[in-house]
Amino acid sequence: MTNTKPIEVRNPRTGKYDYVIIPPPPRLLVQQCRRMRRAQVHWQKIGIEGRIEALQQWKEAILSTRDRLTEALVNDTGRLSTSVLEIDSFLSSIDRWCRLAPELLQETSKNTAIPFIALQQASVPYPLVGIISPWNFPLLLSTIDTIPALLAGCAVIVKPSEIAPRFVAPLVTALNAVPKLRDVLTFVEGAGETGATLIENVDLVCFTGSVATGRKVAQAAAKQFIPAFLELGGKDPAIVLESANLDLATSAILWGSVVNTGQSCLSIERIYVAESIFEKFYHLLIARASRLELAYPTLESGEIGPIIAERQAAIISDHLLDAVEKGAVIHCGGVIEDLGGGWWCRPTVLTQVNHSMKLMTEETFGPLMPIMPFSTVEQAISLANDSIYGLSAAVFAESEAEALEVAQHIEAGAISINDAALTAIMHEGEKNAFKFSGLGGSRMGAAAIKRFTRKKAFLIKTNASNDPWWFGNGE
Repeated sequence: MTNTKPIEVRNPRTGKYDYVIIPPPPRLLVQQCRRMRRAQVHWQKIGIEGRIEALQQWKEAILSTRDRLTEALVNDTGRLSTSVLEIDSFLSSIDRWCRLAPELLQETSKNTAIPFIALQQASVPYPLVGIISPWNFPLLLSTIDTIPALLAGCAVIVKPSEIAPRFVAPLVTALNAVPKLRDVLTFVEGAGETGATLIENVDLVCFTGSVATGRKVAQAAAKQFIPAFLELGGKDPAIVLESANLDLATSAILWGSVVNTGQSCLSIERIYVAESIFEKFYHLLIARASRLELAYPTLESGEIGPIIAERQAAIISDHLLDAVEKGAVIHCGGVIEDLGGGWWCRPTVLTQVNHSMKLMTEETFGPLMPIMPFSTVEQAISLANDSIYGLSAAVFAESEAEALEVAQHIEAGAISINDAALTAIMHEGEKNAFKFSGLGGSRMGAAAIKRFTRKKAFLIKTNASNDPWWFGNGE
């Protein structure tokens, strides 16, 4: 039975349960899905220009309630600067997709290899798309698939994580100012049971989250015979070759490891450094990591926010304990701190690590930087590929050509060259997840919007007086 009891939500800075959401009864959720399907017919009919107009109206309404949205995101995540960046990225994504969608969705016609048959192509949107999003970037990851799906002509129902749902209220306030959009975009609050009901009542599902839950989503979608686009965990490696610029490499890897307190599937979680520069690299990384401060007691006190999900603090602590018991050396950080009721972890650099340790094989989702030396490039590639994950990676070298040669052999969907986690800010490059990091089409590039349509081909005989093509020329 689906849980419809109120769910209390924890504040990551104070540890207090200061917010409540109420999941909808399954019957009401099913009815909502039916209403949205009916509304989608008109949404599709108004065409791409009408849909762009509605999304731009929503954007203007969001701008008028931006302060409330920022406050809600801060309460969801306990961090300020990243929340501001998240809102900016969301608003710019509306403009970007409104600019790109008309050309990407344009219907085409052309001649074919058969002279008297022409081809016209049309894109037909899936009526209702379900999106299940995580807690680490609550706003951005609940809308990264929503915007292109809406522009493609779909109705969209979003279930954000029950751990960080406060941002929904100001979004819905803005949504109510745009009746055309309000009928085809809904946010529904709840936990896993609500998500399961959602999958049973949509035509396509997008899920971002853990591998364990992703498996369940894939199985449920297969049972309904609907497409599932899954972006799951990551254990992203960085390889630093002997020729690399160490100032650049340490700065980029530090950012890629600790942005959003490491709570990102795109975080650098494993670092492999050439033996000849290993000691110099880790000393420089320690010096830079040690200068970062916690955003406590105020939001402006430092760069490192709290651990958002309480269960994640336990995972990080377990990975640290496991590593130390197996011989790892912690050079800075390395402690889960209870400050003001929230859980915090300073940037943590470790050496003497190996692949018997959880923090080298399992997703940590924290600001941990374990570093291993390698003796040959082949060994570095082997270590980087020794993972069930294949989301993204990074390679550092003096020349692009040298880095690209290594990157060609890494089993991951996006490789940053002489930088880290570039897919967080660059959306043009299409990429697919490798291994257990995901399934389905790219949420970047042109494919990100085309996923939400089915292709229809009209095969037109241009000379209706001719006999059918299969007739012979004589008896």
